[in-house]
Amino acid sequence: MSLHPHHDGSALYVPEQEPALGQTVPVFVRVPDGTDVRQVHVRTTGDGEPRFVEATVDRRDGHDVWWRADVEVRNPVSNYRFMLTGTTGYRWLNAAGQVDHDVPDHGDFKLVSHAPPPAWARDALIYQIFPDRFARSAAADGRTPPDWAIPCDWDTPVIGRGPETPRQFYGGDLDGITERLDHLDRLGVNTVYLTPIFPARSNHRYDAASFDTVDPLLGGDAALVRLADAVRARGWRLLGDITSNHTGDAHEWFTRALADVRAPERELYYFDGDGSGCGYESWNGVRSLPKLNWGSAELRHRFATAADSLLRRWLRPPYGLDGWRVDVANMTGRRGADAYTHEVAKLLREVVAQTRADGLLLAEHGHDHTGDLDSDGWHGTMNYVGFTDPIWSWLRHEGASPRPGGSSRDVGPSRPGGSSRVAGLPRDGDEPVPNFLGTPGGVRRRDAHAVLATMNSFRSLISWRSYTHSWQLLGSHDSARIRTVVGDAARQEVAAGLLATMPGTPVVFAGDELGLTGGNGEGSRTPMPWHRPERWDAGTFAAYRALLALRRDTPALRHGGLRWVHADADTLVFLREATTGTALVLARRAAAPPVRLVGLAAGENIYGGAAALRPDADGAVTLPGDGPTFQVWHF
Repeated sequence: MSLHPHHDGSALYVPEQEPALGQTVPVFVRVPDGTDVRQVHVRTTGDGEPRFVEATVDRRDGHDVWWRADVEVRNPVSNYRFMLTGTTGYRWLNAAGQVDHDVPDHGDFKLVSHAPPPAWARDALIYQIFPDRFARSAAADGRTPPDWAIPCDWDTPVIGRGPETPRQFYGGDLDGITERLDHLDRLGVNTVYLTPIFPARSNHRYDAASFDTVDPLLGGDAALVRLADAVRARGWRLLGDITSNHTGDAHEWFTRALADVRAPERELYYFDGDGSGCGYESWNGVRSLPKLNWGSAELRHRFATAADSLLRRWLRPPYGLDGWRVDVANMTGRRGADAYTHEVAKLLREVVAQTRADGLLLAEHGHDHTGDLDSDGWHGTMNYVGFTDPIWSWLRHEGASPRPGGSSRDVGPSRPGGSSRVAGLPRDGDEPVPNFLGTPGGVRRRDAHAVLATMNSFRSLISWRSYTHSWQLLGSHDSARIRTVVGDAARQEVAAGLLATMPGTPVVFAGDELGLTGGNGEGSRTPMPWHRPERWDAGTFAAYRALLALRRDTPALRHGGLRWVHADADTLVFLREATTGTALVLARRAAAPPVRLVGLAAGENIYGGAAALRPDADGAVTLPGDGPTFQVWHF
């Protein structure tokens, strides 16, 4: 297989990674020798009007010709694409790849002149912790469980669905996390992300009763200070989780609003206009999660702009969070004719940047996020739809027979459960893996061509900056465990390999590195088996550790571009290219014929144990056909 003309937003092709409005920057397109390309133009749409500029040959490098053109950053987001002209006519090269027909502008490459995300985020390796289930300190034994809780010991099985689900209380706390940071160090992560830590009436705490203090059940404000100090002492970062779409119905704002129709807090929510004072909008009809009204100036003041706002307070010393993951960002500010989402994202980003210049703001989004990025708001998103879902569908356990699945927050008598947007299949394969947001029919097993098409469809509609700063994850507290989805350690290693080598920020949900299982979001919130080493999959831990080290030690895997070079039903092959070198990645879900590639240099294997690559007499290298396997070579 031969390589094709290529461009992406990485520094190899766009040397100016932080362009300013009005600046003219060079962009390069790489055309392999022998390709039918005689002339190259770059097409831009500054101020909405198409313009063409002819590119010139900048250099010849090995098997490639590099063409250069200059693009003016005329608008905050400036689109461009390449017109490749040969003997048979022209083709477009845009962010989705080559096409031989005219296409809309929304798939063009993008230069973004808004202030960039914090520099540290490019190299973040994130570890997600659900505090109630991670670790208990000795102090936890002296705390009285709240009235809503069903006390559990660390070995009590997790109830994945039902009225008891949000009430199971295991008593994990922040000091317990502090005491277990050595485990994270051994794994090789450098950023800790905590799901909510504010007082609530559930174990997941997305139904906040206050934003003014850390839940005493977690150790209170002082425990957060101890954790933050310990994280900073290791040179790491610490991220919090904030709900901007709703509060809990026990929140002081809501209880005041409900008690008095004249209360100033009334405007913070959506109440019915029938005068009764009782009807109100809530998240997906879950009454314990009343929806916030971002049309309210008072809400914007309390939540964000006030000198002592909740958004600012926890970013400052002595807590010093390094940023926020924003829960239900996709619904924040949206309700009927109200469309404040982009305003809110921009406002929150401004406040975070004012409070700490290196603060991160990352949006939860479970489906099409492409319309909500590149607007000077969220720095990125949780890329469920462009990474998690396609990886699941490619590697999923073959024994499952799909059936319709639903989306739910399991609700007890009066309280919600967690944000369960997927369910999963047990390892015996008797149950399906329903898709995120309850797509009928569940996650269907797909070949690599469909997986690649899905990834490219979503990636091509946002900037390279937003794509590389979005979180890539194999699962979370809202999903089935990756081990349950794929069914065995070998395929989990392939999934973890893609997590560690593709662009974007890798996120590991606590316990995945041990091979823990779980059939849905709530069922995946398994207590970490610190006292049960027999439940640890040592091979899986070793694979995660080695893969994260590989990413950390290989600049091309952190900052390089992405060039797909082969896909068949069971195989994905891509290049991560940077000025410092190139990594070639082979992922297979099953054995398949060897892959022969033309135009690559000799390469040494740096993960997986395969032989070094050496070009044959025809200049081709051959990748092995065994599988499942994950292999990486470096040039």
